Amino acid sequence: MKYSLENTFEHDIARNLGIPNLRYFGDVAYGGGAGCGAVGHAAMAIATGTAETVVVWRARNRGSGGRPWASKSNRIGGELQWYLPWGLSRPVDQIAMLARRHMIEYGSTDEHLAAVAMAFREHALNNPYAMMKKPMTREDYFDARFVSEPLRLFDCCLESDGALAVVLTTPERARDLRQPGALVSGFSQGIGPDHMVMANYFTPDPLDSPGAYAAKDLWNAAGMGPEDIDCVQLYDAFSPLVVISLEAYGFCKPGEGGAFAASGALRAQGGSLPCNTSGGSLSEAYVHGMNLIIEGVRQLRGTSTNQVQCETVMVTSGNGVPTSSLVLRKAA
Repeated sequence: MKYSLENTFEHDIARNLGIPNLRYFGDVAYGGGAGCGAVGHAAMAIATGTAETVVVWRARNRGSGGRPWASKSNRIGGELQWYLPWGLSRPVDQIAMLARRHMIEYGSTDEHLAAVAMAFREHALNNPYAMMKKPMTREDYFDARFVSEPLRLFDCCLESDGALAVVLTTPERARDLRQPGALVSGFSQGIGPDHMVMANYFTPDPLDSPGAYAAKDLWNAAGMGPEDIDCVQLYDAFSPLVVISLEAYGFCKPGEGGAFAASGALRAQGGSLPCNTSGGSLSEAYVHGMNLIIEGVRQLRGTSTNQVQCETVMVTSGNGVPTSSLVLRKAA
């Protein structure tokens, strides 16, 4: 299973690995929204007997591979025509609009966004694989340049090259593995009505995010709710998405996500809901959220560099595009 944005092909993988007959393969659309969905599809294939073992991967050449919007044409069609000509050419521009709307509607502030970025940087300092190794102070955050107001440099994910993969198999097959497994307890995907990527400015409530629709099905599938989750890994291509996701998935009421983050709740040390304990996309690396899934597994195995007491983990993919989510739990 792979993201639809991958430029590697199933037959090439099978040939290079010497697999005589690849019995199951597929991909899930979008980049940021696809990670949990790809894992969920793999889990469904195993649960139905279609496959016994599935590898899900994502590889990116973003740090050295150029910018996808650099090749935009002056002639555009589809939904891009409704916002690209007005300067909303980058994801950061579109999420900045959402962030500003959240500030207007609910009174969230840049102090709230700073709390998100600073907590994740704190986590990255303990992670030997994280790209960002320098501590971040409040002054560092506010002294950084605006990229697209109200978003500053440290509100934006890293540009990085990298590749990550997870392996899924049956509980029976996993019993003799060297590392304990993590069980997939629930999975969902969601879009919501009248969606337009990356942010919908043509709906009565622009803050009505795909995550809110994925959340309803996720909690039903997992047979639990936000109160049962010990640790979260929330997609953080931009810091406002964390605030919005806290609300969409029911950890906070609408408008309370920013204050919740500012209270210190997201910190691994002493926080009531440790979040993105590897540093996330803001301070570990940006690999379209696959690193968030892997960190969730580390937490359940007890091998995180910011380990917390953890029996259950929720992971989300990008909230702002057609999205997906997972609940993972510790194997007995």
